[in-house]
Amino acid sequence: MSERARRAIATFAVATLVSAACVLLGLWQWHRYVARSAAVAVVQANYDAAPVPIGQGVGGDATVSAPEEWHPVAATGHYLPHATVLLRNRPVNGTSGYHVLAPFLVQDGALAGTVVLVDRGFLPATGDAARVPSVPQPPTGQVDLVARLRVAEQPTERQAPAGQVQAIDVAAARATAAQPWSGPAVHGYAQAVTEDGAPPAGLGSLALPSTDLGPHLSYAFQWWVFASGALVGAVVLIRREGSASGPRRPPRRRHPTAEQEEDALLDAQEAAMRRATSTPRRDLP
Repeated sequence: MSERARRAIATFAVATLVSAACVLLGLWQWHRYVARSAAVAVVQANYDAAPVPIGQGVGGDATVSAPEEWHPVAATGHYLPHATVLLRNRPVNGTSGYHVLAPFLVQDGALAGTVVLVDRGFLPATGDAARVPSVPQPPTGQVDLVARLRVAEQPTERQAPAGQVQAIDVAAARATAAQPWSGPAVHGYAQAVTEDGAPPAGLGSLALPSTDLGPHLSYAFQWWVFASGALVGAVVLIRREGSASGPRRPPRRRHPTAEQEEDALLDAQEAAMRRATSTPRRDLP
């Protein structure tokens, strides 16, 4: 095998590897786009829907699943006393602070006797990391709650100060509460909308869910363009190298234009006249 053939094979092999990597990265971005599109579709379908009883929204297994997320639910019950905990390091709209989490015991419907952890709202930080702001307590007695369902967050092993958690996890909130509670609980949580018809007192609103699809689709097409570009570039490089190393062809002669032919004819006539006038005359005998 000639040196030229070996270089061509190596060039195309490298281009193929680069192209395959670009294809895989494009597929990764495509899958992220599909997943994000599905999440946005759930928000658009559920967020402004009419509230349904919590037993109907959650289902028989007391687990909030992805298709049910953000759907408003209604429940009657009461908040458990001395069980509020703070979710730390969760800014809202760029403001650092805490989320106030309180267990709510459902007293009606299919989930009667079951606890749902409620994110009641946002509490801005004081600016002093060592000082926790005063936490508004939930209303006492029977409460008519309207809240939006959320899928449970993954537990974490990160430690937090007393009375605080690092994730919205029912088990962590139960263990951290000043007065731990018992009994069955919904696997998931809910973001409070109203308590007895009004937003939770003394707390800020939580951030709205984003419906931005992000740049994943454009990134996917960019990677696929790079994949085709790698192969095309390799072919061009191989052809150029072959042209440079092959026998050189003599330059093609250009045919003169009509103006050039006319100029050449005039130049020849002028030259003939100059030769005629410069020839010495001979005397006749």
